[in-house]
Amino acid sequence: MSKARSIPVTYLRPTYDVCVVGIETAIDIYRSIPRRAEYFDVRGTSSLEVTIVYNPRAVTRPQKGEKWPLNKDIKVVVSPLKASTELNDSKVKVSYYGGQSKEPLGCSMLYLTNVAVCLDVDIFRIGSVTRGVRGKDVWTWGRGGKGAILLVNCDRDRNISGISDREDTGPPNAADVKDMSPMVLTAEGPDEIFDDYKLTMKVSSSDAKRLRVYQKRRYEYAHVLGKQIDSYDVRRDNLDDITFYVEGLEFPDIDFSGLVYIDLTFHKGDDGSKILTEQVVFRVAPWIMTPNTQKPLEVYVCNVKTNSEFVKLLSDFVDKTRCPLNKVTQSENRGDQWIQDEMEFGYTEAPHKRFPVVLDSPRNRGLRNFPVSEVLGPDFGHVTREPDDSSTVTTLDSFGNLEVSPPVVVNGKAYPLGRILIGDGLNKSSMRMNQVLRDFLHAQQVQAPVFLFSTWLYVGHIDEFMTFVPAPNRKGFRLLLASPQACLDLFRKKQKEGHGGAVMFEGLNRVTYTIDDILASKILLDSSKICQESIDQNRKIMKKELGLSEDDIIDIPMLYKCDSDMENAESFFPNMVNMLVLGKQLGIPKPFGPKLYGTCCLEEKVRSVLEPLGLNCTFLDDFTSYHQYLGEVHCGTNVVRKPFSYKWWECIV
Repeated sequence: MSKARSIPVTYLRPTYDVCVVGIETAIDIYRSIPRRAEYFDVRGTSSLEVTIVYNPRAVTRPQKGEKWPLNKDIKVVVSPLKASTELNDSKVKVSYYGGQSKEPLGCSMLYLTNVAVCLDVDIFRIGSVTRGVRGKDVWTWGRGGKGAILLVNCDRDRNISGISDREDTGPPNAADVKDMSPMVLTAEGPDEIFDDYKLTMKVSSSDAKRLRVYQKRRYEYAHVLGKQIDSYDVRRDNLDDITFYVEGLEFPDIDFSGLVYIDLTFHKGDDGSKILTEQVVFRVAPWIMTPNTQKPLEVYVCNVKTNSEFVKLLSDFVDKTRCPLNKVTQSENRGDQWIQDEMEFGYTEAPHKRFPVVLDSPRNRGLRNFPVSEVLGPDFGHVTREPDDSSTVTTLDSFGNLEVSPPVVVNGKAYPLGRILIGDGLNKSSMRMNQVLRDFLHAQQVQAPVFLFSTWLYVGHIDEFMTFVPAPNRKGFRLLLASPQACLDLFRKKQKEGHGGAVMFEGLNRVTYTIDDILASKILLDSSKICQESIDQNRKIMKKELGLSEDDIIDIPMLYKCDSDMENAESFFPNMVNMLVLGKQLGIPKPFGPKLYGTCCLEEKVRSVLEPLGLNCTFLDDFTSYHQYLGEVHCGTNVVRKPFSYKWWECIV
């Protein structure tokens, strides 16, 4: 908001100036006064509010019929109530008096042209511009917070192949404008005044790279500010209200807090003297991940030469959820079936609009072009973060290593959008997700990341030992953790019951094992001990960082096999926590465990702990299509999920 201006007046001649509606302007009545003047009186026309400001401890307010003394502690302030319809149609008259004189010694006449100038945005986050309020230069979090919001315009409404709208330099179309935040400039007053006084909008050089502003004109949306343009003298076209549309160009990141500012000045054209300065702030909406507990909207799987039977099984499973299945063709995936690793679906949201956004991983294998060529489109955005040096990309930068919890409360602090989970070497390995990805995820602020220990695994992804499923009570979900100990306990129980000869991997073209064989295998037992310790470490982290108790966690039987150095663990049988969660329907890798009376004891155990939660378990054979290539059902699928109903700007960060 502008600092208070002061207009000097003189009794020698009339003074002409401009004032802004709702803005107080001081009238300097002391600059030029008649000789022997000791008192004054001031009057204004009905279009003005004239106020005498004084310190009651230093000045006594005059009685009725008396005049104000000429005392520098007394100030005159004028505030226009409405815009002028003609030049100089508002008047202020200051009359000066001597000690005993009843007639003025002289009068100063101030002729004002009042203009209504204001830059307004959706400060209250209701989806439309709120007019004429203050405090637009401050952005606050939480319910009741204030401040406008921008979407990164990262979808493709303009239909330019290979790039999103934020990269397109052409004019927006009607669909594109709907992604943008409206901003209205009020410039009401006699048209002639705007020939001499100018309206200028400015942004900093850094913000010019992060937003773009369009002015709505009769036949077009003209790019006027941002994207390297840092100043614009507004083309008013004799309009009282001028509509602009603002788009974000960058998501928050390590070097960008997410806040961008637009400054407005109303100033005299020849000497640049400022009548009004005003600022509005926008926060660029973050990218938000969605957990397994959110409703599925669309499932993706890749068609490759080795998985046709699996895709048939998956199609039947997905049909149960009435959710569409998008089968990525071989020409699109180029033999890369690990669609979970290539991309992570999330969304972005402002009060007026939201749409899904795919985060594209830097792994860049066969599916590298798919997120841009096939996912990016109208109301479906795209964002990526890649390091300058591609040689630094590791398996930890694949998105089987990136998950998010359901909403949690931790020591009284709410995370209503959950917390991002990232696999890491912690203090046992130097391997980490790439810095550019970690910086990006931290900068979104609303899903504070938690790091888990994952480099004990050969592939190194956290989806190899954990997942979340919906549940009807407690926190509304359960954390499923792979458990070698639970598997060994189950097998020992079955061995004691006389089933030590029951065979694992029966019917598969590979070496089979009995329960007795497994329980006698030193490498499996040693591997189980090492891997259980690593999983227990993650259990401890998640209990602390997600506010979980033991009742929130379910152990799922699993065995891993390490190499000769007791490192680089691989799933010994299809890993059942690496499942596809579609509401209450769970697509679980078929473990091919020992059968007792025709029933797999591993499947039976999993059903016994999950089906009482109202979940339906379907075991899918992914052995030859995924498991033997060190992945499972979750690794080979991906899901677009319904956004949270909770509004991210209501978070306390």
